[in-house]
Formats: sequence, C-alpha cells, structure tokens
Amino acid sequence: MRVGLLVVGTLLLGSTVGAAAETHPFSVKDMLAMQRISDPQVSSDGEWVVFVLRTTDLEANRGGRDLWLIGSDGEGLHRLTTHAASDVNPRWSPDGRSIFFLSARSGKSQVWRIPIDGGEAQQVTDLPLDVTSLAIARDGTRIAFSMDVFPECDTPECTQAKLDEEAKRRSSGLVYDRLFIRHWDTWKDGRRSHLFVAALDASGVGIETPLDVMRGMDADCPSKPFGGPEEYTFTPDGGELLFAARDAGREEAWSTDFDLYRTSVDGSKAPLCVTEGNPAWDTHPVFSPDGNHLAWMAMQRPGYESDRFRIVIRAWPVGEPRVLTQSWDRSPSGFTWSRDGRTIYANADHLGQRSLFAIDARGGDVRTVVEQGTVRFMEEVGSRLLVAMDHLRSPVELYSVHQDGSDLRQITHINQGVLAAARMGEPEQFTFPGWNGETVYAYVVQPVDFDPERRYPVAFLIHGGPQGSFGNDFHYRWNPQAYAGAGYAVVMVDFHGSVGYGQEFTDSIRRDWGGKPLEDLRKGLAAALERYAWMDGDRVCALGASFGGYMINWIAGSWPDRFRCFVNHDGNLDERMAYYDTEELWFPEWERGGTPWEVPESYSKHNPIDQVGKWRTPMLVVHGALDYRVVDTQGISTFTALQRRGIPSRLLYFPDENHWVLKPHNSIQWHETVIEWIDRWTKGEQQAARE
Repeated sequence: MRVGLLVVGTLLLGSTVGAAAETHPFSVKDMLAMQRISDPQVSSDGEWVVFVLRTTDLEANRGGRDLWLIGSDGEGLHRLTTHAASDVNPRWSPDGRSIFFLSARSGKSQVWRIPIDGGEAQQVTDLPLDVTSLAIARDGTRIAFSMDVFPECDTPECTQAKLDEEAKRRSSGLVYDRLFIRHWDTWKDGRRSHLFVAALDASGVGIETPLDVMRGMDADCPSKPFGGPEEYTFTPDGGELLFAARDAGREEAWSTDFDLYRTSVDGSKAPLCVTEGNPAWDTHPVFSPDGNHLAWMAMQRPGYESDRFRIVIRAWPVGEPRVLTQSWDRSPSGFTWSRDGRTIYANADHLGQRSLFAIDARGGDVRTVVEQGTVRFMEEVGSRLLVAMDHLRSPVELYSVHQDGSDLRQITHINQGVLAAARMGEPEQFTFPGWNGETVYAYVVQPVDFDPERRYPVAFLIHGGPQGSFGNDFHYRWNPQAYAGAGYAVVMVDFHGSVGYGQEFTDSIRRDWGGKPLEDLRKGLAAALERYAWMDGDRVCALGASFGGYMINWIAGSWPDRFRCFVNHDGNLDERMAYYDTEELWFPEWERGGTPWEVPESYSKHNPIDQVGKWRTPMLVVHGALDYRVVDTQGISTFTALQRRGIPSRLLYFPDENHWVLKPHNSIQWHETVIEWIDRWTKGEQQAARE
C-alpha cells in the first residue's frame, strides 16, 4: 500500500518563497544555517506570540538565542532581544505588556523582564546560583523558578558557600553512597533541581526573599536531564505550586515513579503527594482556564519509560481522577486546554507523523486536526489554533489553522532563504508486511536532482530508542536530506517497537530486540528495493545510533553479507556489561525483563558480542566521551574487535560530546566523516576520482 508523496511547496513552505538565483544540494552546512524556532508563547489576549530563535554561530562554535515577536495573524515580526547572551524561557506577564525570560547577560542565568513596546530589559532576580526554568502565577504577583541546590540548605547563599568551600579542597576524590553517580553527561555532586517561589516587589523587576518549596526533598523538579517548566504550575488562585518529581530514595536509578505534589507558596505546608495511588509516571500538570479542573499525563506500568501516557482529569481542588483517553491508543507528547475548557488539544506520534488532535474534555472523543508533519506546540487563538510544526523538507515554522483543521496557513518564513537555496530530495511514505505480516511504515527520500533512469546507492538509516521513529520531521542530527544531498537514496523503517502505531506495536519487542526489528528491517529494505527500481541494492550502507548502533552491531553478525559498510554511533556491543555501565537502570530492566542475575538468558539472547566472529563488513564507529547512557567503552570495544579481526574500520571519537553530537564544528566533522566513509564503500571509482 502506498501512502503517497508528502504535501509541500506552497502550503507548507509558503507562497512567498521564491526561487534562488543559485542553488546547491542540501548539506550539513545548510542544516546548521537553519534558524530554530522553539518555546512559542501566546499572550493572554491572543494578539502576540513570543518565541525563541536559535542562530548557529560557527565562529563561536555554539548557538545563540534571542526572543522574537510576531502577531498571531502573521504580521509584525520583529526581534525583541539582541544581547550576546542567550535569552530563553519567555513567559508573558498577565497584562500582556511585558515578558519575563531567562538570560545570563549579568554573568549568571537570572530572570529578566522586558516591555514588548520597546525599552531595555531589567533584571528581576540577582541570585548567586543559575536560574534554570521559569513560570508565572496567573495574577502576576509571584514567579516560580528552579535552581540546583543542596537539599539541606535553607538559602541559595548556603549552596554557593558549600560550592566555594568544595572548590578549595586539595583532594579530588568523589564519594557516593547510592546511584545516580552520573546521569546523561554530568557527574552528580549532591545538588538537586529545586523549585523556588518569590513574590514580585512593587516595581515588578525585583523579588522578595525566594522560598525553596521543595526544601529537604531528595528529588528534582524539573527532572534531569530534559525536564522543563511544563513539569510545574501555580494553582489558579496562586496560593500553591503543583509539580512533578520522583522521590524514590535509593531506588531512583531503577524507578519511573514520578508523582504530582502540591505545596503552599508561603512554606506553611510541606509537599503533599496527590498521585500516590499510581506507581508509574505522572507529569505535565495543566489547569483548565476556569481553574475548576486539573489535567495531567500518566502512565500505568511502573519501570517502563515508553508506556502510553494517558490524559487524566480531576475536579480541583477536590475530585476523583478520571482517565480521559483510556480508549485512545496514542501517547500524547503534550497538551493544552481550549479557552472554554471543553476541548483538550494534544500532539502525539501517529503513523510516521506527530499529529494534532482535539479531545472532548468530557467524553474523550478524539478527532484529528492536523495529520501531516510534526506538531511541537499548539495553542488556541480566537477561532483558530497556533501551531509550531516541521517536516522532512522544513524546520519548525509557525502556522495558523482553523480548529477543524482547515485553512492551514504558514505565518513565519524564517528559513525561506536557506530553503530556497538548498535543493532537497522528495520524501515518500510507504507500507509493507513486516514481522508476522503486520503492517509496517517506512519513508524513502529521493536523491537530490533525482533522475529515474539512474541507479543510486542507498543509505539505510536505523533509528534509536528503540521506542523512537524516523518520521516526518526535520532532524538536526540524523537528517535524511544530508544523505539525499550527497547523492543517496534514503530508506528509513519504523520497525516493531517504534512509537505512533499503537501501544501493542511499541511493546512488542520487549525481550526481542534482535528479532522483530531485524525482520522488519530485512523486509523493509527488500520492499523498498522492489518498489523503487532506481535504488541500487548492491550498494547499500546501514547507519544507526543508540539502539540503531546496537542494531548495526547485531546486523554485523546476523546479516553479515548484505551491506557494503556500516556506521555505528553510540551502540552497545555487550548487553550484559552495558547494564552495569549505564545510569537509568529501569530501561534495561524493563526491556530485558529483569536484571542480568535474574534473567541472564535475556541479556544473552540477542547480544552482539557473541557474534563478533561472524563480522566482516567495514564499519565506522563514532562515540562521545561524555556519553554515560551508552558509555564510550562500548564504542572502543567495537573498534577493538574490528581492528583485531582485520576488518576495515575507523573510530571517530569526541572528547567533548555526550550521546549526541551538538557542537556545530563537531557536527560538520561528523557529517563529513560519515559521508566520506559511505562514499568510499558504495561509490567506488567515483570516490577514487574525487580523491
């Protein structure tokens, strides 16, 4: 079954995009030239939208962020902040006349406030520690923000004093009594991300003494490493703060039991758990506009980070929880209320997209509003919705759409110049019968300047997770257009275990990492080669990261004669040892069904290290020293095995990167090294001529 070509052009790229005088095939440099929209926020009257715009500075080797404003009708786009320091986390004052935000322009990240009609930003907080996230009470009299503090400290000054004392210590040893000792890319030093509440002074650009409303809790909010202000909110009357945290004690490293807590803003009441009955993940609390109901997202199975989130509603302040989306087999990434409180708008992975849905807040009926593309933000504005969305041929831009999904209009064209100058490949989605004959979705992207009479080498991309997706989005690390621009046909299969195809599909690979996914990859590649005669099945290279890197190692031994070459980024070689190396233990314990000493057979069932003797395909191995999820010894061990077996191989090692490659010049080196490697093994004489 063919799903069809994606709709792009006038509808999604905007009618104002003109043809560039000179164009070139898309490359990593075009990807880095894209300006990235994030964190859009709509003013209370719906007239304006503020958003963060990231611009890559190659000379500084980093991204800079500023605040921009645009009318919700698409008019009046202008830059609001211009400081060399990055400005992030914008939040509107209730009157819509000014914006609070975070900036390190004073030397530390602090809260600032700027009027939208002009004028200089004024500093609101002047604290010894960095402020890391921000929220505003509905009446605008208080702010809540997070800082990393020692839980036993009463004040930020206490934490800073402890840090100063630690800096004077002559010895360097670190002592730990429990996990985590490190997480993602950071070693733990005893500090926790805690929420503080402070009343604004009469001027609105200063605060009274901030209060740690989590004092004594050995837990983080926002959660580490990726949580943000979506994890906490003021109650409608401003008298309490509601937040999500995992207070699991020594079980933290193998627990996913995040709960919602409520606490008074004046410190008169200690945090009280309001979701104690659910042993799984609760997060993302959002109050209805009238303040009468609280909604949040909740999982049901403890220890499983990819369980389906359900939207739960309860009357506030007293009411029994009611699961609104029990019958909807999708897992929302986020949601927002309509202004009349009758509808909840949610985005969720769906058949290779991240679609926008409208959910009846009483009965739970679900309808699709925007199906194609990857929706990352939605907010009701009058009779329409403001949407932030990207797809395979464009990074995030802002759109406006009727609440019934009609009349989709692009209202920002931030990247029109770069998009017009870079020639891209056409994407197409198709389906095929995968494991057990079940329907599996996949994408292909045509090479740039596609000629159906030619035959092209294939880049076979394998996504991570494994509960992930290579869908209709604009990726900044694994963008298929980078391979299409280099002359490759790109094939991406959403194998069993991927998200957006129902929870049973996602759950199906537990204890079967090397089984169903491998069969889907085999059948998906065969289906693509049969469907598209212009793909050269004799010149295929497989590439993957994280679970995709594990799969590269697994394929190297279980499908050793199919590919010309491999690229393995941050992939496990030994699943047994990987358990003891990693930080979030709930992940392997769920996927394998227990610990290595409880179910040793599960860790050996599909373990790549046991098939190294069958390896024969050239492989490029990439790893970052700061990757504490898939530790660098896994990549080094993979390279050692390849070298000892005499297999052509190369190691690209980044001392300053984590599980991802984020620094701009490192990204350039990554892409150039990867393209050079697959060129070498799939283009043969063409590559030799280039050299």
